[in-house]
Amino acid sequence: MADEEPQAFAEAEEPEETPGYKAPAVKSLDEIKNLDADDESLIKYKHTLLAGMDVCAPSDDPANVRVLKMALVVDGRPDLELDLSGADLSTLKDKPFVIKEGVEYRIKIIFKVQHEIVTGLRYAQVTTRKGINVDKSSYMVGSYPPVETEHSYMTPPEEAPSGMMYRGHYKVCSKFIDDDKNVHLQWDWAFDIKKDWE
Repeated sequence: MADEEPQAFAEAEEPEETPGYKAPAVKSLDEIKNLDADDESLIKYKHTLLAGMDVCAPSDDPANVRVLKMALVVDGRPDLELDLSGADLSTLKDKPFVIKEGVEYRIKIIFKVQHEIVTGLRYAQVTTRKGINVDKSSYMVGSYPPVETEHSYMTPPEEAPSGMMYRGHYKVCSKFIDDDKNVHLQWDWAFDIKKDWE
């Protein structure tokens, strides 16, 4: 059976929502700044939270979230990075990461929030092998204000499977979404599980 291209998330594969969590109503930064104007401690807290928001909102970039990089993180080895900030994302799947079987690894996402507070950011991925879904993961990243500095999120550790039947090529469809179902970025990438790093 030929290796099929990763598919966009089917409805059944959409990231699971956190039980009991209800997304807050969308409010602009100006509305948030003007709420509780008579509460001095809340004003100080909001000033700290929203400090630097004016310098991080380029007028020529309307996006609220920019996903900049993804990295494969393994203790004792240099991080392997994918540039997601402007590269041709369609070519990422042609340069698979090599993962040694049985090692523990994590995925790190580096992103920037600008213009508005973004609530309920989530990283989700579907992994396929030979056209068959073998894993679906969804991780709550959190809510972030617009600031000049970059944010990063690291998934919990995961162990690459071991054994001859697990070695081979895997394709992954990843996406970065928020509470309002805005897809900030969706990209396909790949990895090969091998007996060793080469």
